[in-house]
Amino acid sequence: MGPVTRSSLDQKLAMAKRCSHEGVVAGAKAAVVASVAAAVPTLASVRMLPWARSNLNHTAQALIISTVAGAAYFIVADKTVLASARKNSFTDAHLSDKKLGS
Repeated sequence: MGPVTRSSLDQKLAMAKRCSHEGVVAGAKAAVVASVAAAVPTLASVRMLPWARSNLNHTAQALIISTVAGAAYFIVADKTVLASARKNSFTDAHLSDKKLGS
């Protein structure tokens, strides 16, 4: 392994920022979809089911929907960041092999 240069550190930092940004965007998209997917049955059940009407107040409904959205955000963001890191580690290893071979 060669010396670490400023440019290689800057390149790795830029790659890390790009990976985390991709994760944030993918997580936000998933959270929006999950919110809608959770809100429709939650609100419908509160209107149609007597048990839900009497036991799920507005706070409980909001908690159900926001929990689903939060979980979707973190799961998708984590998977996206890990997939990007895995892809980049294979790319870095391939480039290192080329440098060592030449």
